[in-house]
Amino acid sequence: MSSNGSLKSVDYEVFGNVQGVCFRMYTEGEAKKLGVVGWVKNTSKGTVTGQVQGPEEKVNSMKSWLSKVGSPSSRIDRTAFSNEKAIAKLEYTSFSVRY
Repeated sequence: MSSNGSLKSVDYEVFGNVQGVCFRMYTEGEAKKLGVVGWVKNTSKGTVTGQVQGPEEKVNSMKSWLSKVGSPSSRIDRTAFSNEKAIAKLEYTSFSVRY
């Protein structure tokens, strides 16, 4: 990954009908397509949570996807982003689904 852009990290939690609708699989696919790293997992309270890291513009694209698109059969009510910060280097080598 080139170092010409600033790297960014952000945590997210997606609320709505996002479990049992392949949301994590689609999130992983979108992240790999965009070239961001991090993780995604289901929570016990019916939301999907995770972290995205990468060049700022790619992280912003992923945030937009997590807020508006999701998997085809999901329904996103809202997406909360937290701990958004600039980072010196990526903490992950890829994007993964956690269980």
